[in-house]
Amino acid sequence: MSADLIHRRRWWTLAVLSLSLVVISLDNTILNVALPSIAEDLRASASQLQWIVDAYMLVFAGLLLTAGALGDRFGRRRALTTGLVVFGAGSLLAALSTDGVQLIASRAFMGVGGALIMPSTLSILTAVFPAEERAKAIGAWAAVAGLGIAIGPVAGGWLVEHANWHWVFLVNVPMVVLALALGRSLIPESRDPHPSGLDLPGAALSIAGLTALLYGLIEAPSRGWTHPVILGAFGASAIALAAFAAWELRTATPMLDVRLFRNRRFSVASGSIALAFFGLFGVLFATSQYLQNVHGFGPFEAGLWSLPVAGGLAIGGPLAARLSARLGTKLTVAGGLTALAGGLALYAQVTPGSGFALIGGAQVVLGLGIGLAMTPATDSIMGSLPAARASVGSAMNDTVRMVGGSLGVAVLGSLLSTHYRDAMDGAVQGLPAQASATAHESITGASAVAERVGGSAGRMLHDVAGVAFVDAMQSAMLVAAGVCFVGALLALALLPAREQARAGRPTPAPVKPVAEPVAA
Repeated sequence: MSADLIHRRRWWTLAVLSLSLVVISLDNTILNVALPSIAEDLRASASQLQWIVDAYMLVFAGLLLTAGALGDRFGRRRALTTGLVVFGAGSLLAALSTDGVQLIASRAFMGVGGALIMPSTLSILTAVFPAEERAKAIGAWAAVAGLGIAIGPVAGGWLVEHANWHWVFLVNVPMVVLALALGRSLIPESRDPHPSGLDLPGAALSIAGLTALLYGLIEAPSRGWTHPVILGAFGASAIALAAFAAWELRTATPMLDVRLFRNRRFSVASGSIALAFFGLFGVLFATSQYLQNVHGFGPFEAGLWSLPVAGGLAIGGPLAARLSARLGTKLTVAGGLTALAGGLALYAQVTPGSGFALIGGAQVVLGLGIGLAMTPATDSIMGSLPAARASVGSAMNDTVRMVGGSLGVAVLGSLLSTHYRDAMDGAVQGLPAQASATAHESITGASAVAERVGGSAGRMLHDVAGVAFVDAMQSAMLVAAGVCFVGALLALALLPAREQARAGRPTPAPVKPVAEPVAA
């Protein structure tokens, strides 16, 4: 494929990359609403349900840096194609699962595919678009990523209510087939023109460190932050990641040059993305429970009420490209994180009886802030690296998103649970021991107990649990708002205003496409 043809087709290429991205960004949020049906049909335990979600996340996050390095070395289109095939096969196996263990294994297999897909989409984008159009293209990419996350509950709720849980996995298959078919002619191959040797020790240490970190974050809310297993996971992660950094500094062929973190543009942008997803995943975690257990909505209706986040993201991503061109990266990222903090603070005003105006308004502001912060921050990460290492840069971007989102669920989820349980101490007295423990543990459990009790006593328990949950949610959202506002101040103080190219330094040219075709 000639360079001229690649340039003329670049927006069609972006469309195919966006389709590939939607496949995996939908995955976790579309699954959440199907968990009750999966539990009933497969007789899955609470622990199995948790690992049906978490097995994918662990494998996905653990392999991102390694998958990015493989894409740079062997070809980014090849990595994307392989990832789509693995993800599609894993989705089919998940849909055909007959017990919880099979579904967990299938989800882990899907994580391998996701780790190959995610960094490939952004690195191919970076290779195809010239520097002056990169921010606009990343804005569209970021909007699609956010839209996939936000519309997942709507799609999942509709599929569960009108078909069954198998379809939350089967729906991936036709999208994968379409992306593979279009990719054959619209996605060019690119790779590092001077690949170094494979950094196997670095890959092993990064996988071990990231996997241990994510495991600790995932398990901490249920086991407790001081549980020996959690402390052991965090300790193992710290040791492995420190060893990874030390190895990368001494090896002649590092997978990730950790000296990049001395570059404020790279490190502050990475932190800004982590904070944006800290807020987004924390809100999504709380909102699903609030709408279904406090308001009593079904999965589909709850998903519809979450759509304003998608609207804000759809506006914020493309708008950020224009604002950063006029105002610079510093002000745009700081403004986005400030808007995110404002949306979270507005969310903290929600009550058990709040209507769509307040909830939807808070979500629009929140989505707008994430879109404004994420686009220029992503552009900063990708622009800090030579084009030959685009896949590793993309993997780093995806890793901080995943770690930030996991932190949001873990930290805000722990705050939510602690405040809720404290508020319910007196409300569950007088209930049978098992019912008391269930209602005390979560708002979902309290709703189930209230339905079984029935009558005025059941309604009273439901109302008390709703108030306890909303009070806890308000506290968690205020904490998240404070964290994001501090992040905005740090971005304002530390993030360079504009990329080096605009300060008179050349931006690396996109990687030239390889001559030989690669089968999709």
